[in-house]
Amino acid sequence: MIGEAVLDELRARKFAFSELHLLDDERSVGRPVTDAQDAADGGVGEGGAEEGAGAAKPLAVSDVAAFDFSRVDLAFFCGRAALSERYAEAAAAHAWVIDGSAAYRTRADVPLVAADVNPGALEAMGGRGLVALPGSASVALATVLAPLHARAALDRVEVATYQAVSGSGRSAMDELAGETVAMLSGKKARGRAFGRQIAFNVIPQVDTLEADGVSREERRLWEECRRVLGMPGLAINATAVRVPVFFGHSLAVHASFERPVSAAEAVAVLQRGTGLSVIEADSTMEFPTPATLAMAPDKVYVGRLRADLTRDRALNFWVVADNVRKCAAHNAVSVAQILVNRSQ
Repeated sequence: MIGEAVLDELRARKFAFSELHLLDDERSVGRPVTDAQDAADGGVGEGGAEEGAGAAKPLAVSDVAAFDFSRVDLAFFCGRAALSERYAEAAAAHAWVIDGSAAYRTRADVPLVAADVNPGALEAMGGRGLVALPGSASVALATVLAPLHARAALDRVEVATYQAVSGSGRSAMDELAGETVAMLSGKKARGRAFGRQIAFNVIPQVDTLEADGVSREERRLWEECRRVLGMPGLAINATAVRVPVFFGHSLAVHASFERPVSAAEAVAVLQRGTGLSVIEADSTMEFPTPATLAMAPDKVYVGRLRADLTRDRALNFWVVADNVRKCAAHNAVSVAQILVNRSQ
């Protein structure tokens, strides 16, 4: 799904290219893709790597194992970590490789970049090399925290994420749709994608649990945010929850600061932030929700911003962002544009 969204994003931005290649493993080889819109309707499979932007000429998905990456300047890896682990570093010997998987996010020698937060991490990049992208929840959280930190200096963050099933791929979305239909028809949910029913349910676990009881997603969230924000010692306490929503991660955030900051000051700061939109309490929308705003792919939305009445120098707020389009595809293409524009 992210590969398809990247194609849409490239087309929407009129990203210039001379050649476009659609790649995947042997399962998708030969599948025709006419243009980015066809891809959005179900074209390039996960794990695709693309160079360029969506032209309206027929293309077939080729085998990534047989592809010569010296032919391209830019490649997006948009799917499984196993595919990135196998091919991304070899591709990065010839091209800029922007990897959306978790394969290289913890590597100190690979920049981890959210374009709206730390584009300066790309300054050391030459004409080729590997860039890792944070997970979608990390992008959404860091995008909101960055301008607040600049204003009042973050001290601690408590966050609960309510993550859409699209974060687990197309099969999870099919599972939610199928379970919903089945249960409304009086049948039993299968519970295959998450090991239990997801329709009409909330599951307080995203990814596997580790020995200390923390899920991999929770650990990724604090490690990635610390790195993107440049705050290795920031205390982040996270709980990641899977909810029966197709697209759009939501986050309930409680942030403490070293310096005083009022709710009004925070709103003003966020309104000037990059990639952000603030929904104020007196607006007709009242607050952001996945169904109303997550499908608008170029912003992270903030609402319910208020002072924490139990602590000094603390704020509570609600965040919503499209996990596939804004936090993954939009971020990937934004990183690509920074690299390409810098080289011109």
